[in-house]
Amino acid sequence: MITQSQESLEMLVMVSRLLSSKLDISELLTTIMRLASRVVGAERASLYLLDEKTQELYFDVALGLPEDVQKMRFRLGEGVAGTCAKEGKSTIINDVASDPRHSKKADNKSGFVTRSLLTCPMIIKGKAIGVVQAINKADGDFTDTDKNSFEAFASQAAIAIENSRLFSSVKEEKRKMEIVFKRIKEGAILTDVNGEIIILNSSAKTYLEHDKYKFTNIAKAFQDFEAKPALDQVLAADAPVSRLELYREKPKRFFLDASAIKLFKEDKEGNQVAEGRLWILSDVTAQRLEERMARNFLSLISHKFKTPLACINGYAQILKDEAAAAQGLPEVIGKSSETIYGQGQKLNALVESLLDFVTIDNLDSPSLEKIEFDAADFLGELAEDMKERLKAVEGLSIKIAAPEPVRIKADRKLLAGAMRSLIDNAVKFNPGRDKLVILSAQSRDNHALLSVGDNGPGIPGEELDNIFHKFYQVEAAFTGQVEGWGLGLSLVKKVAEVHGGKVFAKSQLQKGSAFTLALPN
Repeated sequence: MITQSQESLEMLVMVSRLLSSKLDISELLTTIMRLASRVVGAERASLYLLDEKTQELYFDVALGLPEDVQKMRFRLGEGVAGTCAKEGKSTIINDVASDPRHSKKADNKSGFVTRSLLTCPMIIKGKAIGVVQAINKADGDFTDTDKNSFEAFASQAAIAIENSRLFSSVKEEKRKMEIVFKRIKEGAILTDVNGEIIILNSSAKTYLEHDKYKFTNIAKAFQDFEAKPALDQVLAADAPVSRLELYREKPKRFFLDASAIKLFKEDKEGNQVAEGRLWILSDVTAQRLEERMARNFLSLISHKFKTPLACINGYAQILKDEAAAAQGLPEVIGKSSETIYGQGQKLNALVESLLDFVTIDNLDSPSLEKIEFDAADFLGELAEDMKERLKAVEGLSIKIAAPEPVRIKADRKLLAGAMRSLIDNAVKFNPGRDKLVILSAQSRDNHALLSVGDNGPGIPGEELDNIFHKFYQVEAAFTGQVEGWGLGLSLVKKVAEVHGGKVFAKSQLQKGSAFTLALPN
């Protein structure tokens, strides 16, 4: 003979299987409603969910109830259901007419007569997410055995609802991510830590010819491209964001600027663990070709200017010297020859800076002549050289701060040129009477840091991101601008990058600026 407890156990096993097979929230709640009455042999059941914002119970699914009843809400602590949700305890009421906790709002509107109630909270992580009720025991009264069975059912229902919500949340997040992937203009690829592709958008498919190659990992995706730095270096890098440029010569020149962004998750100990990368690809072909044309044009005009400039400057010096030595010439001849000579020298310096720009802008890492040297010795030689070059500048003081031994591996000549450019800027943009320049060196995070600090007027914060752009100059009204192309800091940036490093600036208005080259050891 099968006992009641065996029947309850079999019912709960069946219920568990049914609930675990439902992931759609509407279908799940309807199933819970239909099973709830069968678990304890009740005439019908009610299911309330908790609105987290308003802290009210509401009918999400109300089978057989009138529409105005379905819209009803109960505050926490109101009625049997509200009290159950607030206290988190199950309740048996076999004579609701004599229990003051019973709210007659639903009965009055539906015309249904409630005689007995078995009410259980649905609890997840110690917090009630709703209430399930069995209404009117079909045969006799609700018992403690019914309560135990119904509590087990409520627990399974709570878990199923939470799983369904999590599933719906994941689906929604995936849907949003797919929308973003599809709509953004840039190519986007999501990979795991090993570079296996999880998802990519239409732009990435177009850029990398996915329909042709059907690649499944990032290495195959970039197989037709030359990558700088190499893809292996990017995949092995510890930095949260890595930049690289992809270039393909055929069937036509194609440049992609790429960022590889590490994605992290927390392990059981709360540590950040990499779980993949997001690759963002931007088509910069037009920009790169334009830059190449600009470099070629600048190189051409610079070389074309040199020969006539050499001739003009040579004769200008002869005229200036002859005018100075001759007697009785009008004063205007002397002044004119001085002006022609001086402006010729300035123009020659501008042309030389353009040639330097073209030369350095075409540099790549393999062409560097790297040697290892001591930072303090390097700064000492640099300071002496600049003092000689700038000896005509009044009130100039160049000091060195190198408290610890720092070794640098770099192209010494190229690095000296970059540092001289920073020192020149520190002097010529400082209108003060006493001009202080401090050269410093330190080692930090596997990088050698070389800095040029000054006591000049400083740079407005909004300009700090722009000053390293080619041909960019801060407003003349602020800097007391002097002649130049606005290429000095751009060249410094190029020197840093070709060494695998970077340059950055810090500044405080009316107190000075500091420019730092960070080069990997």
